[in-house]
Amino acid sequence: MARSITPTVVIRSKDEADRLRLTLASLARQDEAPEVVVVNDGSSDHTRAVIDHAAADLRLISVHHAVPVGRSGAANVGAAHATGDILIFLDGDTLAAPDFVRAHMEVHRAGANRIVRGECFHLRCTRFFQDPETGTPRRGEEDRVGRMTQRERARSMVTLDQVLNDFSGIEGRAEPGIYPGYGPRRISEMEMDALRGSGPSQILWMAASGSNQSVPRSAFLESGGFHREISINEHRELALRLCAMGLSMSACSGRTFHLTHRSGWRDPLKDTSWEQVFFQAHPTAEVALMSLLWESISADSQLPAPARINSLEELAMAAERCRGLDDLGAIRRRHIEHALAQEADAGAETG
Repeated sequence: MARSITPTVVIRSKDEADRLRLTLASLARQDEAPEVVVVNDGSSDHTRAVIDHAAADLRLISVHHAVPVGRSGAANVGAAHATGDILIFLDGDTLAAPDFVRAHMEVHRAGANRIVRGECFHLRCTRFFQDPETGTPRRGEEDRVGRMTQRERARSMVTLDQVLNDFSGIEGRAEPGIYPGYGPRRISEMEMDALRGSGPSQILWMAASGSNQSVPRSAFLESGGFHREISINEHRELALRLCAMGLSMSACSGRTFHLTHRSGWRDPLKDTSWEQVFFQAHPTAEVALMSLLWESISADSQLPAPARINSLEELAMAAERCRGLDDLGAIRRRHIEHALAQEADAGAETG
């Protein structure tokens, strides 16, 4: 018999009112209705009005911050206001497929103590719009949107009617990965492959996602929630701690669709504010080598080919060779030097 547990979707949102309207509409048409907690993290736009309007169609709890507390802090506040047994995290610019909630809950009901991640896609067509429903351009994109034909703009828009009545049409435009680009797609594919059974269990926490991920509320609160000083990779740091508490990572078929809003993405290789904080909290070889994994699978990797880490399995093996080191730079140097030495030895043998 299925376990009687209930879901809460937790959304953190700042200054994305027109995308949030569509996100909340996608939750209103779920085939398993959730409680929804929205944390308005210091928005200066009409986010409050969007939330108030959505309350007519959802079992909704809203929290409004006059001053932003950041991604991690806002998610922690949302979790504290939730009453469901399972917390499902979703960003305020991301649509949920109609079976999104049910897909997460089916995995949790089949077994306790799981961190569950679904499949993430993006809608690249929305990146030039302030409001994807009306085709209003983002600041700085007026000329680009102005050059669109009426038909091209209509094809790129995402409307409330489409969310409510033609979600399959939205899905047909989506591409794999949370953001556009080769790197985000490869990361997403690698992580989902690992979760579906081909990854080393001891580092599956690296396959965690910041959105379209669910955890038992009791475990989240016991762990202390997201690390307040990390705003990139806060989901992986949380998953590492939860796995150390005995939870396991699982995949589900729940799909989300990011309404993209810029040309690039928050690249953890460029925005490295997370790295030292993460490593100080968890000074392990696996943590030190994460950025080498992402650099290895990027389209323009500068790493020597022998030193590239192309999967979670390869990262686990590389970490084993770096045991005993507790300095982030030293661990990376050890890995690269070992890989280059192996290649030189192999060349000498064949020569």
